[in-house]
Amino acid sequence: SSADALAATTRRALVAALVASAAAARPRSMASLIENSWFAESEVMWPGQRFSLKVAEEGVLHRSKSKFQDILVFQSETYGKVLVLDGVIQLTERDEFAYQEMIAHLPLFAHAEPKRVLIVGGGDGGVLREVARHSCVEVVDMCEIDEAVVKVAREHFGDSTATAFDDPRLTLVHADAAAYLKTVVDGSGDASDPAVAAALKRRGGGWPGYDVIIVDSSDPVGPAETLFAPAFYDSMRAALAPGGCVCTQGECLWLHLPLISKVVRACRGIFPTVEYAFTTVPTYPSGQIGFVVCSLDDSERALVRPLRAPNRDLQKVLRYYNPDVHAAAFVLPEFASRELRKANQ
Repeated sequence: SSADALAATTRRALVAALVASAAAARPRSMASLIENSWFAESEVMWPGQRFSLKVAEEGVLHRSKSKFQDILVFQSETYGKVLVLDGVIQLTERDEFAYQEMIAHLPLFAHAEPKRVLIVGGGDGGVLREVARHSCVEVVDMCEIDEAVVKVAREHFGDSTATAFDDPRLTLVHADAAAYLKTVVDGSGDASDPAVAAALKRRGGGWPGYDVIIVDSSDPVGPAETLFAPAFYDSMRAALAPGGCVCTQGECLWLHLPLISKVVRACRGIFPTVEYAFTTVPTYPSGQIGFVVCSLDDSERALVRPLRAPNRDLQKVLRYYNPDVHAAAFVLPEFASRELRKANQ
């Protein structure tokens, strides 16, 4: 049909944009990231600007190279400990909650009763920490390709983000999430692959699908590239239970609006309801990052209107999310709203 043809064309355009973004990336070596006691981020997808933090006397706490990426942890003077992957800040102890709470609680509270949750990425443990706060959740599967990130997080962020890795509801798999989801959907693949083996095990016993899938990925460079491909969004839709929703890291309105528009347009060819929300994180590029939120619920104001609210005890623990912030996160500045409205056309 003409609609299918348009969706296919849009997806091809999205792939081209992602390839261009990845090709433009030029991560700097870890040795050059800190000079004269100042850390300066790599210009990966934001040429012409980079964020800096003063390094405290304790200096570098960890430096290594995993099979997939460079890993750096240092103590900053004003933002606590900082996790850096391939030259890009992933979190600081001072502001990480603004990201972790929003990427987790937007989809979780937009669902009436999420019982089965899949986390893609999130090796620092912050998203898992937030998911684990929901008592209605019975199953948490987590696919983090880089085992080294989890190990470093448990060692250096065990009292901040990496607090829920021992939760009995968690099944943690160190494997490619794209391969894992494909097998969850179609049951095919080489069972000697840990991703395939875990997915085949999950498929057994009349598995109804995930209620919520959260994709806490880094930028579409290196190990995260496959998580931005249209085929991955197709797999996520097929892996959802009825009424399920997806929330993915959605880049920065100030820096990546054309890319965001392409992603939103492609998603609208896959999901009946697609929205874009954002949060403010001082140490992320331009101090802002967004989320592409998709749902199989096609009712009016699905996603934008939370279906549940934190109880009193949970709200006391949260530092960023509340029901008003949930609704406000989908209200975009006019320049962004105008661009994303074009994705509806």
